[in-house]
Amino acid sequence: MSSIPESLRPDVERLKREVADLHALLPANNLVAWTAGNVSARVPGADLLVIKPSGVTYDQLTPEAMVVADFDGALVEGDRSPSSDTFAHGYVYAHMPEVGGVVHTHSDYATAWAAIREPIPCVLTMMADEFGGDIPVGPFALIGDDSIGRGIVETLRESRSPAVLMAGHGPFTIGRDAKAAVKAAVMLESVARTVWVARQMAEPQRLDQADIDSLYHRYQNVYGQK
Repeated sequence: MSSIPESLRPDVERLKREVADLHALLPANNLVAWTAGNVSARVPGADLLVIKPSGVTYDQLTPEAMVVADFDGALVEGDRSPSSDTFAHGYVYAHMPEVGGVVHTHSDYATAWAAIREPIPCVLTMMADEFGGDIPVGPFALIGDDSIGRGIVETLRESRSPAVLMAGHGPFTIGRDAKAAVKAAVMLESVARTVWVARQMAEPQRLDQADIDSLYHRYQNVYGQK
């Protein structure tokens, strides 16, 4: 018998479908290898999240395979153990109420920046648009408890960026919903690769802060269909 209230059932089932579909975008965009990486979504009105189970290949990630956990990482609904990163996701949701989706990948170029523990400088208009400045580096932390989540929150609270490079580990992205967090992960890998390529030719020049602020405001408030 599920402990999820029936009033939450429509949202839970919708999020299982959405999260399963969004997981397919990670290998499609070359952001993960084998079973690494995960997408989660906050369940509105409850301290719950939907996430993929641990160690399951992407071709098996159907809506029925998704699991529901609480913010402490405990399984609430599902037949398998939640992702090993569930503690980190839960900590983010508990301490950043504006966040509705979290993504973790091991994409090659973003993870390379995490390996050298260096922020990605804001040298492109696309970076200013999406990330609002440099993409920061978070502290090294081991998997298994909420240490990674604490590092994500401490770093992103002081940044406009929806992405953080966790030192020696890899990128995490956040968003108002899970789709926005996946978008940030895709764009992060793109700019991480481009800035690395630029460095092979010369040292790229960071944009002026005033221009970064102007670009960020336009993209976040004017660009696209409202």
